[in-house]
Amino acid sequence: MRAVVILPSYNEVENVLPLSADVLSRDPSLEVLVVDDASPDGTGDLVERAARDEPRLHLLRRAGKLGLGSAYLAGFRYALDAGADRILTMDCDYSHHPRYLPRILAELERADMVIGSRYVPGGGVENWGLGRRLLSRFANAFTRTLLRLPVRDCTAGFRGFRREVIERVDPFTIRASGYSFLEEMVLRVARHGFRIAEIPIVFVDRTRGSSKIDTREIYRAAWHVLATAVRGRGRG
Repeated sequence: MRAVVILPSYNEVENVLPLSADVLSRDPSLEVLVVDDASPDGTGDLVERAARDEPRLHLLRRAGKLGLGSAYLAGFRYALDAGADRILTMDCDYSHHPRYLPRILAELERADMVIGSRYVPGGGVENWGLGRRLLSRFANAFTRTLLRLPVRDCTAGFRGFRREVIERVDPFTIRASGYSFLEEMVLRVARHGFRIAEIPIVFVDRTRGSSKIDTREIYRAAWHVLATAVRGRGRG
């Protein structure tokens, strides 16, 4: 079994190596792929040097800041070409803790896609203000209701997939990025009839580096969900 963990990165020089080492320590089947968008802080150079001594650490450099969705797609392509059986995604800022990885791998023996969820019993968030908590819950309820999705956390980026899921749903035709990409992936997986499981995680807001969250992306994602729902009901 070969499992590749995709870490999209932009200016994560403080987090990328501690996180990568922590991921690799969780299971001998795990490998890390850092997809770096030409970080000006030297994230890519740091990973490149470390990878010389760690064969399970890989780097994919990109020409510029091209967006989260395209970073996932580049990682999916790399993992498929490398023969990965399991493909996982997580944030590069320690918001998603590697201690949950063994549980995700175990659940992938029974499910086709596993989501590290903030909104199932046992899950939660830390270091968020009330406004951000309410906005996140509303966004998930909005998405879940309009798209009729069988999951609680539609915008979570901590995920695991069986290889055949990525091959079947063809994410390379998705043009959306950010939260919209994450929602579109869940929708495609559900519509193809794959089994989706959620495990509880506690999402902890970053303590090092600066956040890359763009509030406007939340509103773009809401519009994408609304447009997708309207198109789907029109076809129906």
